[in-house]
This record gives sequence, C-alpha cells and structure tokens, in this order.
Amino acid sequence: MLKQIKQLFVVFDDQEPSIEQHDLKTAVAALLIEVMRADTKLDHDEQRTLTVTLKKYFNLTDAEVEELTNNAASSLDGAIDYFQFSKQINEHCSAVQRIEIIELLWRLAYADGEIDPQEDYVIRKVAGLLYVTHTDFIAAKIAATK
Repeated sequence: MLKQIKQLFVVFDDQEPSIEQHDLKTAVAALLIEVMRADTKLDHDEQRTLTVTLKKYFNLTDAEVEELTNNAASSLDGAIDYFQFSKQINEHCSAVQRIEIIELLWRLAYADGEIDPQEDYVIRKVAGLLYVTHTDFIAAKIAATK
C-alpha cells in the first residue's frame, strides 16, 4: 500500500505544471491590462498610463514596454483566471509591494476619469488574490486619486 502511494506522488511530480509560470513583470502587466480591458473601451489615457506605469515601475524602455505588454496580453488571452499572475506576485513581493500594485491598478482605472463597475470588480478580485486587506485596498484607492 505504501509503495502505491509513493508511486502516485512520483506520477504527480513528473507531470508538467498546468499553470503557466510568468515572471513578475509579465504578471503585473497582465493585471494592469486586465483592468484596462475591463470596461470594454480602450482609452488613450489608460494606454498612456499603462506605458508610463510599466516604464517607471520596472525601469523599462519604450521597446521593452511594448514587448512586455504584447507578452502579457498574449498570456492574459490564454488565461482562465488571475491565479497564475497573482501567484508570481505573492511569491516575489512583500505586503507593502502588493498594496502598491493595487494602487497602480487603481491609478490605471482612474486614468479615464471614471471607475467602471467592471474595473472595480477586477481590482477587488485581484486584491483578494494578493491578500490585501480591505483597509489597505481602500487606502490604495484613496492614494490613487491624489
């Protein structure tokens, strides 16, 4: 019996992971793009805010931002949920950094001057996956308006 259980674990260890692994930059960019797409209208201000945010947050050039957003959008198109992105962020970021990412999401959502209910929904969902408390979630939202 013990031998069969050990064989079962060996089979699981040999399988390829079903969740795609992303680097931190791709994960953050994908979540930002998801917020941008949430209201179903692509706004020039949101696109510019996305570019500026990625350049500043990750110290990237314009070409690197374009490559990153293309890769992130492609990964996002193939994703069934946000877990594969939030997992990378949770593994590589502190609590303060995760709150900062939520603030970045809010700043992007506010870029067009209004918060669509779908944008709010996406940010709330991501905040939960990043283990950001409601208090910190609200603080990030307020900070994004300043």
